[in-house]
Amino acid sequence: MLLSDITAMRTKNKTITALAAACVFAACVMVFTTLTINANNTTTMQQQDKPQATNLAGCTKVLLETTCGNIEVVLYNETPKHRDNFVKLVKEGYYDGVLFHRVIKDFMIQTGDPDSKNATPDQLLGAGGPSYDIDAEFVYPKYYHKRGALAAARQGDETNPERKSSGSQFYIVTGRRFTPGQLQAMEQRMAEQQKAHAFQQLAMARQQQIMDLQARGDSVALMNLQQQLIKIVEDTYAQNPVKLTQEQINDYTTLGGAPHLDGQYTVFGEVISGLDVVEKIENVETGSNDRPVNAVKIIKATIIE
Repeated sequence: MLLSDITAMRTKNKTITALAAACVFAACVMVFTTLTINANNTTTMQQQDKPQATNLAGCTKVLLETTCGNIEVVLYNETPKHRDNFVKLVKEGYYDGVLFHRVIKDFMIQTGDPDSKNATPDQLLGAGGPSYDIDAEFVYPKYYHKRGALAAARQGDETNPERKSSGSQFYIVTGRRFTPGQLQAMEQRMAEQQKAHAFQQLAMARQQQIMDLQARGDSVALMNLQQQLIKIVEDTYAQNPVKLTQEQINDYTTLGGAPHLDGQYTVFGEVISGLDVVEKIENVETGSNDRPVNAVKIIKATIIE
């Protein structure tokens, strides 16, 4: 049931679509939506560029041996649920033989679907995984979607408002560079998305109240409720507005990344070696559903002692 009369909220002369109280949900797809960006002033990354190093002393490292070469990643200690789950799956051999089933140039490469191990060429992939999700662990803005970031895939907000992560699927960001002007526009768009998401959660929590008001045809009460929710959203947002840090701006303008995913998907590690292999994978030929035409897989994943 949608919030019939409450279809939009205006904030600072910007209209935010209010996808409210949720009896109707979109189909569950283990993907993240790409944001359309004007690419006229963006530049594709060169292989010699490397992500800036973070203090990673004492962090767990994992080797991913792929059909295109080796990739080493480090897992952040500040995201312990994701770290521990990843280590468990690696030790179980869960990732051995899985395909990189979704590859999008200048965006990311995705893997971790166990259904891909013996998949037929035309099989739709992206929904496989263990019978559990992982609670979101946003360590933002410290960890973000810079080039080389390791992050967890998940179902969309419509079916997953808590933004819990897939139990096994993950992606490595390749991304693109952005100009300062593009980042400023993205900040504004991210702010609107954050407000819309907050409004949706508030409306979902009041689903029964909204349905009762709709049943009575009480449009005045619905409008009053809308205004109350908008005020809560605005007051909450004012305490923690979307603002890219200088480090983010530096990385996104020089190294590149996918800033529109920040704060929405858990970043739990990063590539420390083999980014050239990641770039080799992102440049392979792909067919339908962004799946590589020629299989690219993780041969074996191991913990680096």
